[in-house]
Order: sequence, then structure tokens, then C-alpha cells
Amino acid sequence: MRRARGRRPGGGRGRGGGRRAADGAALPTLPSMRKMLLAALSRLLQGPAAAGRTASRVVVASRNYGDFASEATFEIKQCDLHRLEEGPGTTAVMTREEGLHYYKNMQTIRRMELKSDQLYKQKIIRGFCHLYDGQEACCVGIEAAIKPTDHLITAYRAHGFTFTRGVPVREILAELTGRKGGCAKGKGGSMHMYTKNFYGGNGIVGAQVPLGAGIALACKYNDKNEICVTLYGDGAANQGQIFETYNMAALWKLPCIFICENNRYGMGTSVERAAASTDYYKRGYFIPGLRVDGMDILCVREAVKFAAEYCRSGKGPLVMELQTYRYHGHSMSDPGISYRTREEIQEVRSKSDPITLLKDRMVNNNLASVEELKEIDVAVRKEIEEAAQFATTDPEPPLEELGNHIFFNEPPFEVRGPNQWIKYKSVS
Repeated sequence: MRRARGRRPGGGRGRGGGRRAADGAALPTLPSMRKMLLAALSRLLQGPAAAGRTASRVVVASRNYGDFASEATFEIKQCDLHRLEEGPGTTAVMTREEGLHYYKNMQTIRRMELKSDQLYKQKIIRGFCHLYDGQEACCVGIEAAIKPTDHLITAYRAHGFTFTRGVPVREILAELTGRKGGCAKGKGGSMHMYTKNFYGGNGIVGAQVPLGAGIALACKYNDKNEICVTLYGDGAANQGQIFETYNMAALWKLPCIFICENNRYGMGTSVERAAASTDYYKRGYFIPGLRVDGMDILCVREAVKFAAEYCRSGKGPLVMELQTYRYHGHSMSDPGISYRTREEIQEVRSKSDPITLLKDRMVNNNLASVEELKEIDVAVRKEIEEAAQFATTDPEPPLEELGNHIFFNEPPFEVRGPNQWIKYKSVS
């Protein structure tokens, strides 16, 4: 028979009650001793210093806002010029508030795109889906340089611009999942999102460029001192309709900034294999051009400010090339590593990531602390998770709304369905 473990009844271990002193009193266990020590430490913190205890903890976690610089000046890469005597400056001033705003927006777009990747792989998002991660400095930098009353139109890689133009993340993700709460009522999907002064999201390669010139024509006709930013990719840069648009825009001196987002690959084809000349900023020939570091938000901002002022002054259009990079493949159906190596992608991430570049500038120039930026990261992740929850639980639009929103401000009418016996009522 196995002997029970224990000591003498006077002060040992028994099966019933833990350690005991010689007089039979129970001795404190190790966990309770820890609690006693913590309680004693807490009492030491009480007293006159108690009122400032919370503030002290905050200072330990991150420096006081008064310790940060209000702004800093940075050297930026000089732009390559075409038919311009002078271009944007090589220094840029950024305030602390601007830096925090840019950082949060770029992180939001990055996390939103990563969440879209996850939802697509879970088959919650279906169809075409072109992600923007890696190119965040382009859309955030452009928006920082133009006015809310200015206009913008882009191609199908549109999620980032949809956000910077003012659409909340939850409405973007809900549109991707085809839900009623999406910014296009769940009927547009990844490539067709719109809001005030933002004209999409266009699925036909290069087709948005003539439309952008038309918007610029309206700006000039209405004489409101507004401009249109018209974006396309390097893959669309060889389209004939783009050169036709250049000609008309130059003849009519339209206030249009034509921006080529050169992410080095048109679908799976490198720019060197697709274009006899990769100097996209010179493609307008008779239109002045700029080539800009599209991975640096300050370079983008200053270049677009310069271009916007040029167009508003009545000099006509300007062509800009933003040299950037996408981390994902062309679309979610493209793994993105059959025409480039993982090492290439990792090298760009490690040396030129736009978010890391901005973060290092802010921390090194005392505009923010690492802890403060981490707090933004946590808040952004929380926002994205809540938006994803909404996008996966919001109901799909009812079938009877399928024919709605074909026209603006028109009386209701009937739309034929898949066959002549099915009719849908269309409401503006």
C-alpha cells in the first residue's frame, strides 16, 4: 500500500489544508504572498502622489505631447522633368498632425487590403479583386495635395482612392462582399465604387482617361477653378485612346493631371517587355511631365501640389509618372510570383515601404514616438475588424432592387430581366 505524502501534524503538509505553523495556523501560500506584496506596493503609491499616478503611467508609456516637435523639414528626391524649366522643390515641410494623419490613412488602407485578401480566400469576396497594398503613398499623397472639391477618376485598383475620397472602410468592405450597406449598395463590387467627386473604379483598361478629360472640360466650362486627377497604370499607358485624350486636352488646355501609376508590371508583364519607352512622364510629348518617387508620400504630395497649381493657372494639362510597387499580384487570381521573385518583393518591402519610410521620418525627427504609432496600429486593426464584421453580417440587397439606380432623378420604369417575362422596377 502506497504511503500518503505528508509531514508531522504539527507543521507539515497534510492532505486537507496546505502548510501550517507550529501552532496549527495556516501559512500563506506562494500566490497569496504575491498578492500581499502587490497590495503593499499599491499602498505605497497612495497618498499625495496618487492624483498624478495616471499621468505618470502615461508618461512612462509615451512622451508628453509637449515634448514633440510641431513640424519638421525633410529632403526629398528631385523629380525628373519634361518640358518644364523648374519643378517641385527638393524639401518638404510636414507638421506632426499631418504626419499622424498620413500614417493612420496608409495603415488603414494596408490593413483593409490585407483583410480583403483574407475574405477573398475565405470565398466571402468573389469575382475580380485588385489590391492596392504597397501603393498607399500614391493615393494618400494625392489627396493631401488637392481640394475636396477637385475631381478624381481611376482604374479598377480603386480601394485606396475610394477611402481617401471619404468612403468609410465598412462601406468599402461591404461593397466587396456584395452587401446592402456597401457604397454602391452591393451592386458595384471591387471595381465600381463611387462617392462625391470620385468617379470610380473603371473596369475597361484605359477607358477612364477620356472620361477624366471630360470631367476636366466640365471644370473649365463651369469656371470653378477645379481640376481633375485622371489615373491609369503602366499596363494601360500604350492604349491609343490615351494619346487621343492627350491631344484634345492640350488643344483645349484642360485642367487635368494625367497620372500613370507605374508599379512595374502590367498584369504579369514587366514594363521593359511591354513598352519601347518606359519614360511614361514623357509620353505626352507636347505636354509637360514629371517623374516622381511614388513610394514617398512627401514626394507625391509636393509633386501633385505643383501640378495642381500648374493646371489651375490655365496652362493646360500635365502628365505625371509615379514610380511605385504592388505587393500582391495583379488580382487575387494572380499569385504574383510567376513573373517576379519573392526576393524582389521582399527587397522593396525592406528598402522602400511607404509606411515604414514615413514612420522612420516621424520618429527620427521627434514628430511622434514608437509607442504612439503602435497605438494607432492597434486602433486601425480594431476598426478593420469591426468593418469586416459588418461586411459579413449585413444583408444582401433584395432582388427587387436589382434594376434600381440606372438613371438619376427619373420617374420609375420597368427593366427587362434575364428573359422577357421577368420585369424589374427601376427607381432612381
